[in-house]
Amino acid sequence: MRQRALYASLLLVTTTLVAPAALAQVAPSDGAPAAGPSTGTIAPPADPAGTDTSAASPQSAPTAADEQSAEVSAPGVDAAAGGDIVVVGRNIPNTVRSTAQVISVLSTADIARTGEGDIAGALTRVTGLSVVGNGYVFVRGLGDRYSSALLNGSPLPSPEPLRRTVPLDIFPTTIVGSALVQKTYSANYPGEFGGGVINLTTKAIPDENYVTVGGSLGIDTETTGKLGNTYYGSKTDWLGYDSGERKLPDFLRNAPNGSGVIPTAQVAQLSNARTTLLQRNFDIPPNWSADLNLGLVGELGPGRIGMIATGSVSNTWRTRATTQQDTISNDGTLRNDFDTLITDNRAVVNGLLGFGYEFDENRIRWTNVYIHDTLKQGRASAATVYNNSSGNPIFQQNTNWFERQLIETQLVGEFKPVDDLSVDVRGAYANSKRNSPYERQFIYTCNTGLNIQVTNPVGGSALSCPGVWQATNAFDRFATVVFSELNEDLYSGQADVAYKLPGDRPFTLSAGYYYSQNERSSLRLPFTFQTATGGAIPFPCNLFRPDYLLSPDVLNGCPVATSGTPAENAVQLRFDSGLNGSYAYDASLRIHAGYVQAEAEAIDGIRAIIGVRYETAKQEVTPIGAAPTRLSNDYFLPAATLTWNFAPDMQLRLAAAKTIARPQFRELAPQAFRDFESDRLFFGNPNLRDSKLYNLEARYEWFFDRDQRITAAGFYKRIDNPIEQVGFYPTPDARLQTGFTYLPKATLWGGEIEVQKYLPLDFISEGMAGKRAVIIANYTYTQSQITADEQCVPSVLGVSLGGCGAGFAPANLQFRDGAPLTGQSDHLVNLQLGYEDRDNDMQATLLFNYASDRVTNRGPSLLSGVGFQPDIIERPGIRLDFVVRQTVDFLGTRLELKGEARNLTGTRYQERQTFEDGRRVFINRYEQGRMFTLGASVTF
Repeated sequence: MRQRALYASLLLVTTTLVAPAALAQVAPSDGAPAAGPSTGTIAPPADPAGTDTSAASPQSAPTAADEQSAEVSAPGVDAAAGGDIVVVGRNIPNTVRSTAQVISVLSTADIARTGEGDIAGALTRVTGLSVVGNGYVFVRGLGDRYSSALLNGSPLPSPEPLRRTVPLDIFPTTIVGSALVQKTYSANYPGEFGGGVINLTTKAIPDENYVTVGGSLGIDTETTGKLGNTYYGSKTDWLGYDSGERKLPDFLRNAPNGSGVIPTAQVAQLSNARTTLLQRNFDIPPNWSADLNLGLVGELGPGRIGMIATGSVSNTWRTRATTQQDTISNDGTLRNDFDTLITDNRAVVNGLLGFGYEFDENRIRWTNVYIHDTLKQGRASAATVYNNSSGNPIFQQNTNWFERQLIETQLVGEFKPVDDLSVDVRGAYANSKRNSPYERQFIYTCNTGLNIQVTNPVGGSALSCPGVWQATNAFDRFATVVFSELNEDLYSGQADVAYKLPGDRPFTLSAGYYYSQNERSSLRLPFTFQTATGGAIPFPCNLFRPDYLLSPDVLNGCPVATSGTPAENAVQLRFDSGLNGSYAYDASLRIHAGYVQAEAEAIDGIRAIIGVRYETAKQEVTPIGAAPTRLSNDYFLPAATLTWNFAPDMQLRLAAAKTIARPQFRELAPQAFRDFESDRLFFGNPNLRDSKLYNLEARYEWFFDRDQRITAAGFYKRIDNPIEQVGFYPTPDARLQTGFTYLPKATLWGGEIEVQKYLPLDFISEGMAGKRAVIIANYTYTQSQITADEQCVPSVLGVSLGGCGAGFAPANLQFRDGAPLTGQSDHLVNLQLGYEDRDNDMQATLLFNYASDRVTNRGPSLLSGVGFQPDIIERPGIRLDFVVRQTVDFLGTRLELKGEARNLTGTRYQERQTFEDGRRVFINRYEQGRMFTLGASVTF
């Protein structure tokens, strides 16, 4: 198969799945273990003995042409150095067995076969991995705070205010050449490592020139052609870019420095109807995507030079008819019970421009990545059960715009000056932004005292008003608008050197230095609409729809008001920090690190890799109007892995390491932030501290045929001061919010098993020659327990209890001792049943995924500060997908047709609390649609 077809197969998301090969650090062909920093392509090993490794099962083993190599660029991965590992003279002919650590690698072809549109979705097919929320990968039940994401071995900033780690759903599969997951720690990686490290490698140099054009069209059975909430915005919203309609004026940016009151004349300058008027759309359009890929390669002097450019755009829709409830009691009595209809329109534009030059065993790559990801949201909620309810319905509408952007430029050099020496240098600059202007909300109550009746339903249900909707200050405000901005710069550089010592036994020493500097600024400006006297718009103007409420006539004082003067009724904006905390903060994190590492064949059949990393960091968060938080820590982080080849096709690994996890900027900053996925407010806690992890793992691997295996592993982790999400209510009238604190200790343990088998089908008939079935299954069992004793830990309510210091309370008053960690599922199951016709280039795969219940938030503390409600539990449930791909030659070009069907079980999303009497409170509950997509790409 031509290399350009490999890239073509990645261009769209509708392809079938083959299991990720557990590939990794491959030693030089002369037998040196792989501890060095060089990077390159992980390829099938050579067989210097000349034996036919597939002779025993010639039809079940893939040929060399079938084995797509995985291009990996990461510190400590010496994939280009050679093709085999020699342990006491025995050749290990499978790259799965040639790893010094427990690593899984998704190659370009593997990613394409998953049929996923982003790398987060593809990674869910790796044993022990799950995705929670907006693309954050959990490894063995540990949250994204315990894992790190790298791009070509360099760190990435996050465009999300809530986290420092980057959400992997913003990386489309079209720009990723491979994804490496390492579950055991080694000193060449950053010390923030609990569950694992995920390294994405972009494409570098193609094998030949190519141009590929593709597109897809899809529907969602709960969204396409059905009712949704939309608003106009600007004329370029369909691409995810605002044309200037939502620009933040300087007078709003400067509001906190003055009186905080924006006069009527300036309020009139703000965007109105285009960002205010929520409309019911009964024909939501289908999803679509388009992409273009270009690859060029040529000779330059003694080497090859190449360029890869990719660009794509997609526009997708999702509507959720959601039940949203909450309670502040200890028996589950409902306080709020809203029916909410949320429509998300997501537009993604991304591009990659990469240049590479390779000569001899050296490679230089310059990679530039651009990702622009925007979510435009319309939301309508209605309820008759709400806090301080009058018995009449209430209606809330929201229009939102969440714009995320990531830009990175990176230069990497991978050199071998001499055979036994490798040098790896890399430097990168990345910038991430998040812009969320005009987060609008309007609140109406149903007035039944007038001789008017409105029959049109609102919200996500058939709820209607038996009177007329009236803008109200029943909740201290009839309308609000929020503007927020985030900007983060990340500079990083590192250098790694590895040297193979001469001797009878392979022995490699490596060392490296790492530096990174994060600088973040975050601004959130909440405003409340009010009249000059601090009240609501008077009758009858308060019966108007939102855009008329903010029309010039009403802003200048309702001309037909039954009370007050125009000057008194003029509408102003008031800066309202209120319970929103600091409106701005600056944050920084500076890390210096160095490591030494040795890998050697200690005795016959046993090789070991031992290293230690020293890491020092200074982290600072400086909020406006609050005391700064400064953390300065340094650590020695040892790591060791032992591999015992006790049989020609079996081996046993043992690993131990100490690692850390730092609190993220947003977790330390006392600033409110709304997450568009969970539809909840989050609030930071400046009293957090670093977590320390102690990791143990044992793993058995049996490779009964080429690229076919059975593996089993057990793992144990102890975490000191683990940071947890906790729900809370800042006031009796407030909606549920999420804060952060830490616990004295937690433990996590479990096991995982994976089976991969190819079954040739020629036993059925001669016509089935070249066809095979693919069976891949993995299962992860995880248990965890938190320790909640009398030790003082930060209180999310800021109260002091039990004799603890200011802002602290005993852990056993805030947590349930023995409860599981947040985000951890007891059971994760992946099953893939595939059919492959390699002669006709056709694949079809049925994919089954199951994740058991997991805690998303610790149960909210009761308003007294003593005691707590049941934990908030998410039920991911079962997911069944089907993906098919067919490649044909058409008029001298290569045409690839793809189809996919997602969520065939129609699994409902549920996030709930269950009280002692069995009563359930659904924080979020909605039907998820079945999704069907057809796509095609053509390669020239």
